[in-house]
Amino acid sequence: MVKEARELTEHATVRERIDAVLHIMGGPGGTYGKGRPLVEALEDVAQEALLHEDIAFAQRFQRFAGYAGGSLFLDTVEYYYDEGARRRSEEYMRRMAALGAERAVAVLEALCADNPDASAADAHALFRGIARSTDHLGIGSGEGGIQLSTRDLKYLQRHGHMELVLRNLPRPATAETARMMSDVLADADAGMLAQLLELKARRAGLASLRAVVDHSDSSESALHACLKNQEWIFGGAYVAELARRQYTPETILDIPLLRGDGSLHVVELKRANIQDLVIRPSGHLMLGAPAHRAVSQAQNYLRAMDENRQTILARYGIDTRRASATVVIGHPQYVRGSITPQEVAETLRTYNTHMARIEVITYETLLESASRMLALSSAGQDPTPIEDPTA
Repeated sequence: MVKEARELTEHATVRERIDAVLHIMGGPGGTYGKGRPLVEALEDVAQEALLHEDIAFAQRFQRFAGYAGGSLFLDTVEYYYDEGARRRSEEYMRRMAALGAERAVAVLEALCADNPDASAADAHALFRGIARSTDHLGIGSGEGGIQLSTRDLKYLQRHGHMELVLRNLPRPATAETARMMSDVLADADAGMLAQLLELKARRAGLASLRAVVDHSDSSESALHACLKNQEWIFGGAYVAELARRQYTPETILDIPLLRGDGSLHVVELKRANIQDLVIRPSGHLMLGAPAHRAVSQAQNYLRAMDENRQTILARYGIDTRRASATVVIGHPQYVRGSITPQEVAETLRTYNTHMARIEVITYETLLESASRMLALSSAGQDPTPIEDPTA
């Protein structure tokens, strides 16, 4: 799949990165190279493709890296990029659908044999009863049962469900249906449809983030999962989230964002439930220790990027000199001590005015700014309002 992908790009620098992957996979003495070097080499290809704004190609190698790193099954990657494997999977789904239909026919035949005058209502009641009876299924002590193959088990672990898509139907249900579908497709604006789908996906992503923030026990990893590949939430200045998260041995970035000028912006994520985000030790409000520790961590990242700028620029094509950072931490709803959301915002505003390269914001600020940006994007394209469950 890597060799086939190499023929799909015209960018010389991307091909060079792919050649590095193939060299590792070939290995010295003909042995197959793997492990962390292979994962990093695949991530380098994805990042180089992002620099050329080839998002689909970058996603391909991000998935390759996911398999090499153990987070994706090979079957999943093959389904996307191996036509033969995809055909086999589709044939398997067709057989499963046919098997289910045959079982349904057998049930109906048994019903008609017992009751020749059975009606559609009788059939409906029969299948409804079968569906309800599944609550009483259990595992017996005998040797009978169903054994899943390792391949099927992987599908269940990875997807949890199966989607069936009907293709190449011989004819529409009615002539009227055909005419209506033809009219819709003739008037459809592909660009508008794509924008509406993107807006819908962004709404769903924002709702997921809000739900995780509102859960007091949510971890940093849960918040990171909601924000992965959602660079739009941080504003329109960023082209994409970079595939590579580590540029020096001592730094692993939460979310590295690429600016339009090719420079780096670092997003450092902390928990939303920070009770001492803002404190009042002697009458005056100030940031608590968790915020100061997060800012110090971001400062160390930026210092490391400055010191290794030439190496990073030469190897990855990312300019890290004078990179900037955003620390996302806390939410006013969790701050204790009778400190209002307005006071939290004013304290952070005062703190940020004295910072040059690092900005500290709360998840409330992040959600509000993303909601406003989404509302502006939706204006004139989608009449559905943006719902805020906190309103």
